[in-house]
Amino acid sequence: MKGATGKAAAVKSGLRIVAGEWRGRKLAAPEGATTRPTADRTRETLFSMLISRLGTFEGLKVADLFAGSGALGLEALSRGAAHCLFVDQDPAAVRALRGNIANLHAQSRSDVRASSVLSLGPAKETLDLVLLDPPYDTGAGAVAIDKLARLGWIGEQTWISLETAKTEAVSIKGFVLESARDVGKARLHFLRREV
Repeated sequence: MKGATGKAAAVKSGLRIVAGEWRGRKLAAPEGATTRPTADRTRETLFSMLISRLGTFEGLKVADLFAGSGALGLEALSRGAAHCLFVDQDPAAVRALRGNIANLHAQSRSDVRASSVLSLGPAKETLDLVLLDPPYDTGAGAVAIDKLARLGWIGEQTWISLETAKTEAVSIKGFVLESARDVGKARLHFLRREV
């Protein structure tokens, strides 16, 4: 691992794809303390809960917002998702993310946006699954979900997973909290649009 001014991302032990086509492949995490990668245990629980709701990831259109290393979106692609939009504004995270996508030869199924989630414009089509892992205790996830719904990214059939600190409560107008589960220091929230 290089110093704080280096361009390389560090491969941190334990950060790897859990299942699917790329099972066991290591992922590089961004340098520095800005990004907090989702722990493998939390990711395993998250995807187990998602598979019980979705049935399969085959052909899904997914977004990994506040993407960091891209571990969530790459896990979905590994399990058969057709395409993933990755969004993160941290330069170190974007470098690590692009490197992970290249190492897995997933460029044709990936769209990386080096920007704020809130800078996304209107959607061309709704997504099947939105994965959000924003900084804890900021409320950024709720703000992003509200805006993306207004821009057409989130439809009535879209599943949303929002990871927060265990102490954070989530309430977003127009959305129903389908379930929540604590895993370690994290709380996983599953939301759907109110119909």
